[in-house]
Parts: sequence; structure tokens; C-alpha cells
Amino acid sequence: MHVSGLRTPSLSGFSSETLLFDAEWADDGVRHRESLVARVAPTAYRLFPDPRFEECCRVMRILDRDTDVPVPAIRWYESGAGALGAPFVVMEQVAGQVPSDQPTYHQEGWVTEASPADRERLWWRSLEVLAGIHTLDVDALGLGFVDRPEYGRTGIDQQLGYYERFLAWVGDLPVARAALEWLRAHQPAETGPPRLLWGDARIGNIIYRDCEPCAVLDWEMVTLGQPEVDLAWFLYLDRHHSEGSAAARLSGLPSPADTVAAYERLLGRPMRDLAYYEVFAGLRFAVIMARLGQLFIDFALLPPDSDFSTDNTATRLLRVILDARC
Repeated sequence: MHVSGLRTPSLSGFSSETLLFDAEWADDGVRHRESLVARVAPTAYRLFPDPRFEECCRVMRILDRDTDVPVPAIRWYESGAGALGAPFVVMEQVAGQVPSDQPTYHQEGWVTEASPADRERLWWRSLEVLAGIHTLDVDALGLGFVDRPEYGRTGIDQQLGYYERFLAWVGDLPVARAALEWLRAHQPAETGPPRLLWGDARIGNIIYRDCEPCAVLDWEMVTLGQPEVDLAWFLYLDRHHSEGSAAARLSGLPSPADTVAAYERLLGRPMRDLAYYEVFAGLRFAVIMARLGQLFIDFALLPPDSDFSTDNTATRLLRVILDARC
């Protein structure tokens, strides 16, 4: 195989290293050329406390093979560390655009340049993709391996157990500790069957062409639970990227109330306890941002005495949300 054009994307997440490249090879005398993506498992620095790289790859392979959820097709998975120093996965490279996180898509970039009608279509079509994930048959697809019983009962109890460990791993974060205590005290009874949750459900993790979703990315936070968890995260991250980032929300994007009503129609049932799950979304993002703050310090992107981990847009918005509930 001949590899050329090796590069990193201009916008990339922090949970694994991403490499873009072009590959040429021969198979039974037939020449092939394809643009591919390699994602390498983290080694020196982990964003999340538990490595789940192989699980995420298994989820994507199942979704690509057995469902209509648009995910990049996996070409190869290498569990050994000999070639790149860590396990890695090679996927097809999907052409398109991804909404920006920094600056947020409410502030600048191709989403701000789109028409209000196009932004509305982007939103609704993304919501339909999310509903497609939440209506999958977990048992029939063999997706039960993403459950984490070591942290508690499947659903919010288990997820609170996980983020309690995550918070202890990150260190002292008072607003997150207060949120966790509130969430434990007000934990709802979850009566619906557990569904596959994307985990990082937001438009910033979707590749679009002409405002139509064509690939769903980043499954590191995949789990089982109630669809409200993903929907609350979807709405919370949009709130963070607008109100939480001191930016006006773009016209054309449907309101949270209209979004919830539409999602109830898509799933055929009411959305329950969304105010609770918004606090949970705020907790999750605050803990993740605290870990990112340490990453920024470790890689000299921030000075060693920076308070970014405890005072950032996520912790400030979590305080606003938590104060409204207390």
C-alpha cells in the first residue's frame, strides 16, 4: 500500500489522534485509491477515565453494517501497537462540513453563513438521525456490550456512578460536586426500555453536505439509557455554544420547546424529566472541560497556574442551570 497526503484535520476532537491520508493499493490485480481517516487510541493522555476505543469501533461497525445510521465505514481495525504505537482504526473519509466548536457555529463559520431555512433543515434532519439511533433494537443488534454494570443499574444510575468516578479522577470541582449531589437527590425512575445513546449527540459531531447529515462521528461516550439523555445534551450544547459563549442564537434554528415537541412525535412518547437531564448534561460537560483544562496545561497551551479547569464557560453555565433548579 502507498500512503500519501498525510495530514491532520483543522478541527479535531481531543479523545484520540486523527490522521487524514490517501491510500493506493492493488487487490487481485485491481488498483484501488481511496481517501481514508485513521484514528489512533490515546496513550500519553486520556480524556476519559476508561479506554473504550475498541468498543466504539465495534459500535460503528455494527451501525454501518446493520442499520441506516450514517457512520463512516470502517475499513480496518488494528488492535496491536506495533505500527502506530497504539491500536488504531481506519475509516472512509466522508467529504463535507462540520459545525465549529471554537469559535462556536453561532459566532462564525459556514453555519452562520447559511440561510435560516437551511439552518432549520440542518436541525430537523439531525434530530431525525438522533431518533433513528434511539429506535434501534439494542438486543437484536447485539449492542449490549456497551453497558457498564460496574457503575450501577443501566441508565441514569449507572451514568451517575460513572461521572462520580470521572469527577474523582479529575479532581476538585465544586459546582460539579454540587450538581452530582442534586442529581442523586432528584434521580427519576426510568421506566422505558434502555436505548442506545450516542452520548455526544450534537450537530458539532455530524458531517453535513448541503445542510444534510451524511456521517455521525465520535462514539466515545456511547452507552445505554433513556433518549432524554441525548436530547438534553443536544439542546444543552447548543445553549452552551450560544448563551454560554455570549453569542446570540442563530435565526432559523428551532426553539428548544419546538424541538422537544418534534422529538416526542418522532419517538411517539412524551419526553420526561428534561430539566433533570439538562443538569446532568451540564455536569458532564463541566467535568470534561475540567479534564481538557489539564490537557491544555500539560501541553503548554495554558500556564500551569491557569484556573480554566474550574472557571470556564461550562462551569459558569452549569451554575446558572443549577441555581435555577435549587
